[in-house]
Amino acid sequence: MKKKRIKRNILVLTVIYTFIGVVLIQNIATTSYQIYQKNKERKNFLKEIADLKEKEEELKGTVTKLQNPDYVARYAREKYLYSKDGEIIIRIPD
Repeated sequence: MKKKRIKRNILVLTVIYTFIGVVLIQNIATTSYQIYQKNKERKNFLKEIADLKEKEEELKGTVTKLQNPDYVARYAREKYLYSKDGEIIIRIPD
């Protein structure tokens, strides 16, 4: 009788420990996957930040250029076909 009881207790403990082990492994796997996803997301954001900083530098350069009246006049003549008095504009296609 005692042997059956001991075997039953061992079986119950084995099932409980197995269940706890499976739950722990599942939690570790889920957490590891979430960490992987967050790192991937972080890399994407860092790349986006680098791109935005590069664009910001480019825009700062453009702002500096646009503060020069000679550049603005030349840009308007080239882009929007404005002309000075007596000037003829001939546009050559690219």
